[in-house]
Amino acid sequence: MIGIIGAMDSEVETLFARMSAKEKVNINNLIFYKGKLYNKDVVIVKCGIGKVNAALCTQLLILNFKVSKIINTGIAGATGTGLNIYDFVVSTEAVYHDFDTVFFGYKLGQVPGMPEVFVADPALVNAAVSAFEHTDFSNKLKIAKGRIASGDQFISGGEKKNFIISNFHPQCVEMEGCAIAHACYANKVPFVIIRCMSDTADETVKETYSEETASRLSSTFLLEVIKEI
Repeated sequence: MIGIIGAMDSEVETLFARMSAKEKVNINNLIFYKGKLYNKDVVIVKCGIGKVNAALCTQLLILNFKVSKIINTGIAGATGTGLNIYDFVVSTEAVYHDFDTVFFGYKLGQVPGMPEVFVADPALVNAAVSAFEHTDFSNKLKIAKGRIASGDQFISGGEKKNFIISNFHPQCVEMEGCAIAHACYANKVPFVIIRCMSDTADETVKETYSEETASRLSSTFLLEVIKEI
């Protein structure tokens, strides 16, 4: 069973519409869409915004559906060199940019008792990169592998963006991925995070942000990933 955690209603509903043998399961006010995509067993859920919502959702997904791998899809703000709006980032690792216990001897971003970063499954990362080549936009958009940084803040430039880039060097920033990675690590479930760039995490976000377009591209890409794994 492949677990898919989405960020937006439109994304989840698009994938559910493509499913066969499908059903909806309501657990703790989260709706899990269960069925088949390309003859593979999948369950899809929208986690909600923020790290706590993402972690709770991931734990419910793992406990109730016995998933063997998890893909997190959604949007993010680009921080990597050369990345533009609607380009994609596939996680090699995930880190919290808003966690600080340096005073107690831990690295910036590290949760005590946890690794400094949460490493994505290499096979899933490679499958995602390979799947991108089969999309109809691979010749127009870019894909990059790298670190994804998560925190409970929407980043729109200024000192905060500079702080994150200087200390964590991520390809993009968002609000759920590392919490999903954290839950996967704790449960020994392989994961990968795939993000479409909806903005460049700066002051131009109001002019550039397009959730609808990013959602459509993400859904198209994810369908190719499902074929690949």
